[in-house]
Amino acid sequence: MTILQTGLETDAIIMQPVWQLAFIAPAPDVDRIFDAILAVSTLEHGKTDQNGYLSRDGVEYYRPQEGTPTGAEQGIRHRPNVDDMRICIPRDTQLLKDVIQAIYQSHSYYEPVIIVTEALRSLCKGLDDSDNPNRWWNTTGDWKTD
Repeated sequence: MTILQTGLETDAIIMQPVWQLAFIAPAPDVDRIFDAILAVSTLEHGKTDQNGYLSRDGVEYYRPQEGTPTGAEQGIRHRPNVDDMRICIPRDTQLLKDVIQAIYQSHSYYEPVIIVTEALRSLCKGLDDSDNPNRWWNTTGDWKTD
């Protein structure tokens, strides 16, 4: 067995085995797809849920081949405003199937790009470090509300 299968622990963190799913989609589609995923998984992480990571404004390169809905083309297409979304789920095969199906059903592509990788995700053991000067509640981040 490897640590990707068993996880590992430090004094403050448990590294849990998960599947990380990544998909790309046109920016206007991402929220709809994320909502479809939430219908089959709460995407819990510690004491939060509905967790995901979005990287915006990529450019997708592709060339349609024979058999695609648009037909074969000679040139490479460059589609702007394509986002990369990442989520983590427990290693539950049925849940993985359900999430992949939710992405497929709600995606505008007939052949969406979905990537699944084995990963370890950190989970805090809940140590009291409320006085840690690096924690967001002890800083003045521009996204923090009073």
